[in-house]
Amino acid sequence: MSHIRFLSRKATAAIATIGVIGIIAARASYGMEALAESPKPRETMITVRPAMGLGARMGFFTLRLESAQQINDNTKRLRFQLPDPNSNAGLCLTSFILTIHKPANAWLPVIRPYTPINNFNEPGHIELLVKKYPDGRASSHLHSLKPGDTLTVRPMTSFKWKPNEFESINLIAGGAGITPIFQLIQGILNNPADRTKIKLIFGVNTDKDLVLKDELDAFERAFPDHFKVVYAISNPADGSPFYKGKVTKELLQKELVGLKDGKAIKIFICGPPPMEAFILGNKGWFSGQKGALEELGYSSGQVFKF
Repeated sequence: MSHIRFLSRKATAAIATIGVIGIIAARASYGMEALAESPKPRETMITVRPAMGLGARMGFFTLRLESAQQINDNTKRLRFQLPDPNSNAGLCLTSFILTIHKPANAWLPVIRPYTPINNFNEPGHIELLVKKYPDGRASSHLHSLKPGDTLTVRPMTSFKWKPNEFESINLIAGGAGITPIFQLIQGILNNPADRTKIKLIFGVNTDKDLVLKDELDAFERAFPDHFKVVYAISNPADGSPFYKGKVTKELLQKELVGLKDGKAIKIFICGPPPMEAFILGNKGWFSGQKGALEELGYSSGQVFKF
């Protein structure tokens, strides 16, 4: 877990995986060369193969891209086939994957965490929503993939969700940080036995950055008693119906739901560093600059940072 004082689970997992970089860079036989120079499959048959040797023993396997959909000017939705069409690769609420690729002109591979957004009740594939950053080596590589290309991944677990553990939860997402938040929303609402109430505050720069809005709005219509969403846009288009501005302390105070002094509530957050620093504080929970949540009376144990 992480907020302010701790590394996020994704960051911790990525750092831990650095320990295998030397082995990977030494061209261990689990298919990294195949990723860099993957042969194109026949159009009539798309195959997926597991990773080989050391990589397989470490939980890595190779996916083949099935389709790529452009969502906006910098975001793609990528659908990959799983090796077993009847499996979800052990993904659960909440999970993410480490993606690995080795640039042709680099000695070390690039390792980055991404959160699947597909319904885990529907086996056989993984879907990623990937925002491309100007200097992002991993996001640029993923955006360059064409159907039939491959990607080596390793599933990881983040927060271990237990249905009905909390009466209500608050979710705060910023930009591309919506992906782990969406996975949690989808998993809860797709489980009829989970009655957890959800409030989402989703902040973005512009209207076009409201990725997954159609899906979120559909959930709000289908589950009006269990899911509410508030959109905050820093630079809205003319006539935009959403809250104008960044996620502020005042907005949090107005929109966060549930009790502050018990286990009835949990707050999950994922967003860009400036947003997280404002909400969680810069130098620790009990020293330095306080975050908005602490100022509002929430304790560190009530907060989980993806």
